[in-house]
Amino acid sequence: MRRLRLGIGVLGLLLPIVLPVGNSLTSSRIALLSSMSASYYSHMRNVFVGGLCAIGVFLICYRHDRREDRLSSVAGVLAILVALFPAEPPASVTPHPTTAQTAIGTFHLCFAAGLFGVLAYFCLQLFADSPSTGGRRAARDWVYLVCGWVIVACVVVVAAGDVLHLTWDSPLTLMYAGEAVSVLAFGVAWLVKSEAVVTFVPRAAPDTAT
Repeated sequence: MRRLRLGIGVLGLLLPIVLPVGNSLTSSRIALLSSMSASYYSHMRNVFVGGLCAIGVFLICYRHDRREDRLSSVAGVLAILVALFPAEPPASVTPHPTTAQTAIGTFHLCFAAGLFGVLAYFCLQLFADSPSTGGRRAARDWVYLVCGWVIVACVVVVAAGDVLHLTWDSPLTLMYAGEAVSVLAFGVAWLVKSEAVVTFVPRAAPDTAT
């Protein structure tokens, strides 16, 4: 299971970085994306879809206990559905999306919201619910909690920005920034859970006091 956790964590860390970098390299210019989902309509479509499907398969194959098994399977299916149901194409690609494209884009948003919700729950409840030692949380549990709340905060900010049509004077959109930070937080949590960074995030020392 450590290898699966490590694979999930590495993919989560790499995907938000590889997509804009790869798109810029293939476009021979700095080509930032409006969102991670917009990668579907760029040169990085196969990387985006393949990366999400790989994460989905890893999550479905992940086994720990019954509760985590069920939720990881749900998250895996949602990740694959996010990949297979593309977002509504941006105006620069399709100025007037068809009804089918809009409907599929709506499904994409629903699946993505569900996926981020499950991933946040993993960090806040499943990963960080290990028994405390001597009344103290393990250092890694604090990492899980921070990652979980970062995901929640990013989802709220992105949703609010979309509803209120918030923008800023930067090529990096609020949507991409929120999605990227959420996925990075997800990757960090799973990387720590894999114990690949055990040296940097040690468990709390046993309390030997009597």
